[in-house]
Amino acid sequence: MRNQLFTLLAAAAFCLTSGCQTNSKPQPTTKTKTSETGDTKIVNTEAKQVAVINTTEGEMVVEFWPDVAPKTVENFQKLAREGFYDGTAFHRIVKNFMIQGGDPLTKDADKESYWGTGDPGYKIKAEFNDRPHVRGVLSMARSQNPDSAGSQFFICLADARFLDKQYTAFGTVIKGDDVLGKIGDTPTTFGGGGEKSRPTKRVGVQSVKIVPADSVK
Repeated sequence: MRNQLFTLLAAAAFCLTSGCQTNSKPQPTTKTKTSETGDTKIVNTEAKQVAVINTTEGEMVVEFWPDVAPKTVENFQKLAREGFYDGTAFHRIVKNFMIQGGDPLTKDADKESYWGTGDPGYKIKAEFNDRPHVRGVLSMARSQNPDSAGSQFFICLADARFLDKQYTAFGTVIKGDDVLGKIGDTPTTFGGGGEKSRPTKRVGVQSVKIVPADSVK
């Protein structure tokens, strides 16, 4: 399967098959490699950290939830500090559901047919928790294997409570909801998997920076 998030929208004749239980709702998933992740080193700082996601549509600021998903937060922050997300794109947009990014293959237009399959070369364990999947929530995409997330993430455009405790929610947008909405309104066409979720224009992620929370107030 090529796309990491497979969607079965009964009404739209499309289904996500890799990750959550099969139903008529779209569901976020990812294809990952079989190699295990190495130990992730946490960067301990006293100051609360947030992510500033600079996109071609504007800036979003994300607050993390290390209390419920510490390893997932560590992994995202590690990749961001390494510049892993810089130059990627939101390759999948499902109207009134979510926007998905974090695939390193989206840096290369020649690899468009493989977008949705990229990862950092390892996987991390799931940290399912009680945080609800509502608008603005940042969560990890994965495949049918619960412990198969790597770098790909999605941000909810609306309530998606059917994903609760099946995907690792680890943060929420605290600034830039208008940007989230603008990205979510990007026109889409049918992608390789037959789902109408491929943006008709590139929605680029210029950079993801981890900074002290008080620096963006």
